[in-house]
Amino acid sequence: MTFSNLILIAAATTTALIAGLFYAWSCSVMVGMAQLPSPEFIKAMKVFNEAIQNPLFFASFMGTAILLPVCTYLHYDAPVPQRFWFLLVATVFYLGGTFAVTIFGNIPLNDMLASFDQQSASQHVIDSKRAAFELSWNRLNNIRAVSSVISVIMVIMACLSHKV
Repeated sequence: MTFSNLILIAAATTTALIAGLFYAWSCSVMVGMAQLPSPEFIKAMKVFNEAIQNPLFFASFMGTAILLPVCTYLHYDAPVPQRFWFLLVATVFYLGGTFAVTIFGNIPLNDMLASFDQQSASQHVIDSKRAAFELSWNRLNNIRAVSSVISVIMVIMACLSHKV
């Protein structure tokens, strides 16, 4: 077992964990959340968005953003092996479609919702805030889910490919 293979295993694991998280949100959590009235939806999203900010999530989310590029670098050689290309594609999809979408898309929406005072808002304002949040957040989360699943597939392909 080489160092580069240990990093590959770690990258595969964290990438799969993140892909599973965003996939589960897309096909189950948000499907259930859609059934809630707007005040409860907003309250639940605020609680979820606060709760996910924990060391375990950060370790896998940030860890993947570090491990995939490092893993890609470690598998670069001349001539360039097929494994490197699979890892490069996985890295691009993760950093662009998962990490960047979260940082520049979902987190600003979460922050906007966190600062919303629904106690003093009318039902119409609450419904409008939910509509503005939910559609955009779900689209962005679906992008994260698809991008991270593609990353997992590419890491699996890298694992199955010959190093040379």
